[in-house]
Amino acid sequence: MRIKIDDLNVNYTVSGPEDQESPATVLLLHGWGVDSSAMEPLRSHLAQSCCAVSLDLPGFGGTAAPPEAWSVFEYADFVERFIQKLKLENVILLGHSFGGRLSIILGSRGVGEKIILTDAAGILPKRSCKYYLRVYSYKAVKWLFSLKPLLPYKERALKHWLRSNPSSDYAQAQGVMRQIFVKVVNQDLQPLLQEIKASTLLLWGEKDTATPLSDGKLMEKLIPDAGLVVFEGAGHYPFLEQPGRFYSVVDYFITH
Repeated sequence: MRIKIDDLNVNYTVSGPEDQESPATVLLLHGWGVDSSAMEPLRSHLAQSCCAVSLDLPGFGGTAAPPEAWSVFEYADFVERFIQKLKLENVILLGHSFGGRLSIILGSRGVGEKIILTDAAGILPKRSCKYYLRVYSYKAVKWLFSLKPLLPYKERALKHWLRSNPSSDYAQAQGVMRQIFVKVVNQDLQPLLQEIKASTLLLWGEKDTATPLSDGKLMEKLIPDAGLVVFEGAGHYPFLEQPGRFYSVVDYFITH
């Protein structure tokens, strides 16, 4: 399905049981670098008993990139307008990774009857010396090749630097999405966690290295009404790695 929001053509999917009234609407928000298809097995499962809605966030899948470098708050504004445009009611937010960031912001605004965060981003990580060395070396190369004599070689030099110092999400992002990525990863949402009043379920992979389990434990501590379920041996995608248990926990939370 297609809908236009903020002059962007948005790709989305809505499905649910046809022979009964859905008790809830679950809005699935995917992570960075993927699109709604990454959560398709989960959406298909939820659609057996709920109205399940998923969309490609701007810049991913079938939805065009924003016209300028949005912050994570502007993405949250966009999702809120999507909810209003489709007139979704009794919404349960289910956000993975980057989608978890959006769910945290929306939850702090009172959006969402319940919230499910799975391996959600939003806690600013402690930066190592290696990280800062990488950041400042990139800035140095960028500055050097901005000088007039070297300007014709700037694009080639930056591409070579990225190949030699890989950071998958940043390197794969292009154009405005690269600027957005920098904004997003440097935004600490920890102060918003205590503002979430909705009952919140935290689902986390024990071996997650992208958003470590310590983030989930901190969120459980700071969100007033939150519970954490850990998936032993799972990484950043527990809904794909251990779908049976994941679905069972989510189903129970939605219906109780």
